Amino acid sequence: MMQEPTATREDYSILATSTRRDERTRVIKHGDSFGVFDHAGMIGQAGIGELGLYHDDTRYLSKFEIALERRRPLLLNSTVLRDNILNVDLANPDLPDRPDPLPRDSVHLFAQSFLWDRRWHVRLELHNYALRAVEIELSLLFDADYADVFEVRGMHRPRRGKLRPPVIGRDEMVLAYEGLDHVVRTTRLAFDPAPASLDNGRASYRLRLAPQGRIAIELRVGFERGDSGRPEAPRFDHAYERSVAALERLRSGCAAVHCTNPRFAEWVERSASDLQMMITDTEHGPYPYGGVPWFSTPFGRDGIITAYELLWFDPAVAHGVLRYLAATQATEIDPVRDAEPGKIIHEVRGGEMAALGEVPFGRYYGSIDATPLFVVLAEAYHRRTADHALIASLWPSIERALHWIDAYGDLDGDGFVEYQRRSGRGLVSQGWKDSADSISHASGELAAGPIALCEVQGYVCSTPTPISCARGSSARSGARTSAATCSRSTATSGRARCARPTPATACSPGSRATSALAAWSTRCSTTARSRAGASARSTPPRRATTRSPITTARCGRTTTR
Repeated sequence: MMQEPTATREDYSILATSTRRDERTRVIKHGDSFGVFDHAGMIGQAGIGELGLYHDDTRYLSKFEIALERRRPLLLNSTVLRDNILNVDLANPDLPDRPDPLPRDSVHLFAQSFLWDRRWHVRLELHNYALRAVEIELSLLFDADYADVFEVRGMHRPRRGKLRPPVIGRDEMVLAYEGLDHVVRTTRLAFDPAPASLDNGRASYRLRLAPQGRIAIELRVGFERGDSGRPEAPRFDHAYERSVAALERLRSGCAAVHCTNPRFAEWVERSASDLQMMITDTEHGPYPYGGVPWFSTPFGRDGIITAYELLWFDPAVAHGVLRYLAATQATEIDPVRDAEPGKIIHEVRGGEMAALGEVPFGRYYGSIDATPLFVVLAEAYHRRTADHALIASLWPSIERALHWIDAYGDLDGDGFVEYQRRSGRGLVSQGWKDSADSISHASGELAAGPIALCEVQGYVCSTPTPISCARGSSARSGARTSAATCSRSTATSGRARCARPTPATACSPGSRATSALAAWSTRCSTTARSRAGASARSTPPRRATTRSPITTARCGRTTTR
């Protein structure tokens, strides 16, 4: 246990023996692995307990702390650079109880870490700024609880798997957990050089630093799933070179933004770096994950919107998103997963709780807007790139998505695409704002399904031109003509009402400040409006609103029955 005492001296100077806790976090990510650290680059009990190193929705390291003489170092500075490496500057606190008292800031500790290829690479460099030689103990404290990400978020599990006894070698320790899904998850810690002592949860070094002397220590933490081992991990410098080269290849394939305003240029560069961190290479191509820590996984709506907004900058992202969503498109009716044939995924999870069905999100389809947005993105991508080959390969998936809109999206045949969850454990709200209390009437009463969001009707109204354009240039001989592919705006009277708004069913974008997605409902084309001829319903529906926690303005109307 690291000590953080307070201290005073007879000369009334104040000893800096501890550092103030900081609730801010630092985040790094690569692939399906991500880390959430405190501001000092450590993993402790700060915040709500979300700190840790995660892989495939499981926390493989729940504790990582650095101690100098068993005390927490003083934090000088920390930052995440554009190449996704976390740099932390630390220093020793005042150590007055030693036989040779050591003033604070005598030993500087520079910690660098990054994630690459299912491993966390760490290098600790100690530099002695004292005018004499210094002996100091460096300890690394670690633990692994293998909590599922949904456990970390607050869900309680009545049963868990079993932790295996640690396997300790001279310079390596292996921690493991066998889940209820019979999958063994392993954390492999390798130290270079070997520590003076290595036991369960602690590696200790006794270091002697000459004046102005330096010593470097490396740590590699690997995340393994299953009993099979992995090839030997590269050293820090080699792995870092690989990660930088991969980032440069990614950047070279997209547009560059140059600006004479340095603050704007810095903002653009930081934004691009953060975005590149969130993009993960899948077997189908690049896919932007939802967000760290709770949403570091593919989400249908999030991936589509991000890819759409990046079409001008890097259309390869849309290419990967379209292929991934087509590959994971639902093929059968499954009420537990809110799945129907042709529907596009809402969320994919790879953790133990998802594998056991304790949460329905292993491959979950409870999203009302992802399916029409998939079609909209396909058209926009084709318009941007003229990639006929991809559209031709996606054509069956596009037709299945359109079939879902007509066969399953309209629950009661009134022409509106609406949702009502089929699974008791699924999402209550299945639009862009999917918190359980996000849809309410003007009175504040929560709306009951089925619910037809106005922005979703806008997405559906946007599909006639995309489909005719994509089909007309797909160069597929014999492509069939169907009502689903050629008559999006005239198939039902409900879409006509979307094209010809009335006070009761207006497709209004509402508050643009709080609902950017709702603005899509204004995209009902002039062609669609000219074809629409049905009258509005005689009995106006009750109006509901999408509420924002930061404003009382409506974020778009919703029709409910």
